[in-house]
Amino acid sequence: MKQDVATKREREKAMVSQMIALYCRKNHRTKELCTDCAALADYARQRSDKCPFMESKTFCSNCTVHCYGPEMREKIRAVMRFSGPRMMFHHPVAAVRHLIETKKEKKRLECQV
Repeated sequence: MKQDVATKREREKAMVSQMIALYCRKNHRTKELCTDCAALADYARQRSDKCPFMESKTFCSNCTVHCYGPEMREKIRAVMRFSGPRMMFHHPVAAVRHLIETKKEKKRLECQV
């Protein structure tokens, strides 16, 4: 069953926020988001809210149309590289759901081609 776009946006924003929080806690040794990570989280949420491809894409991490500016794209990639593997230990339910939904969405898109 296809998710509605609003639900997809909210899940995408929640996953990215969790990944940024994990990255910040481990790399910047803070309990709250540092200024840089808070700015990145705000930027990521704004990009997700404005994404014109949300209905047809899987998730931002799999998107071939990069809405992020070059500097922010590098920052979010660093977060994803660091946090992605660690999500299974810190947020296992969210990580497994993200993997399953991504696989389903990729399969659905392949069937449309």
